[in-house]
Amino acid sequence: MLDKTLAELAQGLAAGEFSSTELTQSYLDRIKAEDGALNSFITVTEEQALSQAQAADQRRAAGDAGPFTGLPIAHKDIFCTEGVRTSCGSRMLDNFISPYNATVIENFNRAGAVSLGKTNMDEFAMGSSNESSFYGPARNPWNTECVPGGSSGGSAAAIAGGLVPGATGTDTGGSIRQPAALCGITGLKPTYGRVSRYGMIAYASSLDQGGPMARTAEDTAIMLNVMAGFDPKDSTSIDKAVPDYTLTLNDSLKGLKIGLPKEYFSDEIDPQITAQVQAAIKEFEALGATVKEVSLPNSHLAIPAYYIIAPAEASSNLSRFDGVRYGYRCNDPVDLEDMYKRSRGEGFGEEVKRRIMVGTYALSEGFYDAYYKKALQIRRLIQQDFVNVLTEVDIIMGPTTPHPAFKLGEKTSDPVAMYMEDIFTISLNLAGMPGMSIPCGFANGLPVGLQLIGNYFAEQRLLNAAHQFQQATEWHRQTPAR
Repeated sequence: MLDKTLAELAQGLAAGEFSSTELTQSYLDRIKAEDGALNSFITVTEEQALSQAQAADQRRAAGDAGPFTGLPIAHKDIFCTEGVRTSCGSRMLDNFISPYNATVIENFNRAGAVSLGKTNMDEFAMGSSNESSFYGPARNPWNTECVPGGSSGGSAAAIAGGLVPGATGTDTGGSIRQPAALCGITGLKPTYGRVSRYGMIAYASSLDQGGPMARTAEDTAIMLNVMAGFDPKDSTSIDKAVPDYTLTLNDSLKGLKIGLPKEYFSDEIDPQITAQVQAAIKEFEALGATVKEVSLPNSHLAIPAYYIIAPAEASSNLSRFDGVRYGYRCNDPVDLEDMYKRSRGEGFGEEVKRRIMVGTYALSEGFYDAYYKKALQIRRLIQQDFVNVLTEVDIIMGPTTPHPAFKLGEKTSDPVAMYMEDIFTISLNLAGMPGMSIPCGFANGLPVGLQLIGNYFAEQRLLNAAHQFQQATEWHRQTPAR
């Protein structure tokens, strides 16, 4: 039963083939046996998981079960979870036990989900490889010498490795879609404001968005049904009715218009990735879609704009971690200034310090207009490019990443090379639009991701297209050797 999708597990639970307690115990046993090689979990909440599973079984016996009751998932360790360590992959919050639940956690609890634990991630979600984690890098199940992607690398590795059927992630510049691509799973970044950010530890507040990660588009739709919705506790949450994302999964793709940005198919991309993506697009044509070339002329400015805006917001958001109220505090400070300096100097890792420094510089007097304001103007141009193209086509497609998973340590000494791995994902966060990655083949034995981009609140259309592709192909069913 551990090889089933969330949808298949829901059917099995409803049919009485197994109980949630049996299912949960089986996953916990597998995590104990196999996560040592992947390091995909920071915290495993065995006692809580079994308690939730027993409660789910009781709800089912009483005839009160919903679609998600008793299904086991994991949460990225960025979502505050009451009574459970919420570390954000950092030394700074290694000792932080959250006193409340994030809205996403509350939504899953109300739905009767079982949380197996908290997954590994780049420190404060800053990274593309999971190598900045205070707890060591998670590893890619397809090749444990390779990165799983980041920052939601632990969630992606746990799903690909069969340790959990679904997990939450967050996406600030590609942190759901990029690890989904590198690990051969499905990951969706919803429209900004579709999923509440309350209780989701902030990196860059105007870019961060939570979303589902699972093996299939159908599973991500089931999870998004739980996650999405207006939250008065989040000022950026959008008060818009949430559809049932599973209802349109089986709609025909006949007449679907797909745009292929010429900027996404350059010589700098691994040729095997280009070939697999082009083959996937032909499959969409066979399903009834039409294809045309489009242009996103300002896409080359996405990375420089992002690495001004995101660090600027991070420098503000992370100023709260000062050793005073919670989190890491240095030993034996001589005075208040010493405590501030040493607590932050010892509590933050190198990548986080780098981004705080860049962001603080960009916001400083004399540089705000030259850097931050200019980056915001470029952001508007990038957003308008997407709006223009999506008046001509229904969905934009292209590769999720320029290369397959790279070796651990390969890019840690070159931050710019690491940043370039997000070249196709970052612009979508700047625009606030939804996007997802689905597996579409292999390059050098490692998974390749196809990125689908839609207009605001077009998650249903993306999930429909992804599901129809997965009904016609087997890439999402491929699993690494155990």
